[in-house]
Amino acid sequence: MRRVLTALLCLILCAPPLAAAASTPDGPHARAGRITLPGGVATLDLPPQLRYLDPDDARKVLVDSWGNPPGPPTLGMIVPAGVDLLGAAGWGVIVGYEQDGHVRDGDAGAGYAGLLAQMKDAVADRNTARREQGYAAMTLIGWAEPPRYDRARRQLSWAKELHTEGSNENGLNYNVRLLGREGALVLNGVAGMNQFEQVRRGMREVAAAAAFTAGRRYDDFNARTDRLAAYDLATLAAGGVAAKPGLLGKLAVALPGFSQLLLIAVAVCGIWLYKVLGRRQEEPAAPARRERAG
Repeated sequence: MRRVLTALLCLILCAPPLAAAASTPDGPHARAGRITLPGGVATLDLPPQLRYLDPDDARKVLVDSWGNPPGPPTLGMIVPAGVDLLGAAGWGVIVGYEQDGHVRDGDAGAGYAGLLAQMKDAVADRNTARREQGYAAMTLIGWAEPPRYDRARRQLSWAKELHTEGSNENGLNYNVRLLGREGALVLNGVAGMNQFEQVRRGMREVAAAAAFTAGRRYDDFNARTDRLAAYDLATLAAGGVAAKPGLLGKLAVALPGFSQLLLIAVAVCGIWLYKVLGRRQEEPAAPARRERAG
């Protein structure tokens, strides 16, 4: 019995925590070079300094390691190679796809003036749900970089500065949308405001590495068969927000998960009980009486 309990404790203590497993972008699940995203919607030709994490590993980073509330499924995540994602230098790009229809870009540059106020209200409205789920409230400070549209690349980009309640540092969400035939490829960079220049360079590299597959490009749009999106470029810029460690009110990245702590407690208690009960059964009666008398 003691051997079983000791082995269980060793296995638990030796197993790497989930946060640590998700903190290194050069692990066995990280991929380099040319990546075909799930569903075949687009490809990524990543430069040597970037790595791709699949949707499962991306969720571990965003939710389990960085403490974000669970959200819609992603197409994965792009992270810098050789950087601890839980450290101050860690950052990442969430990849997604919004297949809401073809977005016409004839109104590029219009409608951004009143967008910021609407976005601030939307972030504030979500704080009740965040607090109920145990997450700190967030405030949209303003544009870190106002929206701008590159018609040649069919690329809309903007950046938001955010503050999380209880944090000493503001967060950065750097967004890029690449327009395609049936929707937009979503690239959402998550970092701290002190990483703005680094992340802006990284986002340019990621955007340059991304390309829709044949038949899904913007110019493949067929007005007779394809549907149009019910929103314009300005509405596209009102996306969601995410944060990284140090910018959140609720984080447990340095601790094992609750299930690990529970198993450790069970194993330790089991060993202790075995020692106590076993000692009582094995000790002779006379020595025990002398010990109590002394």
